[in-house]
Amino acid sequence: MGDIHKVAEPDHIIKDVVGKFPCRVLWSEGRPCLEYQREEDVALITEYVRTTYNVELLDVFFTAVESLLVEP
Repeated sequence: MGDIHKVAEPDHIIKDVVGKFPCRVLWSEGRPCLEYQREEDVALITEYVRTTYNVELLDVFFTAVESLLVEP
């Protein structure tokens, strides 16, 4: 019987997060960095990754930074 508790690949988690939340991925030296809009967003993303994939946000992303861009 296969292992039903396999951890999802980081690329899959990244694609899922970007598709569900107002954020984007920046790449720094080949490592993914999460860019989020508001503190509330990163809290929701962190909880989603923890409950859905049973990993910590910073196990998937190198770092998380608040966006410097101001939305009109």
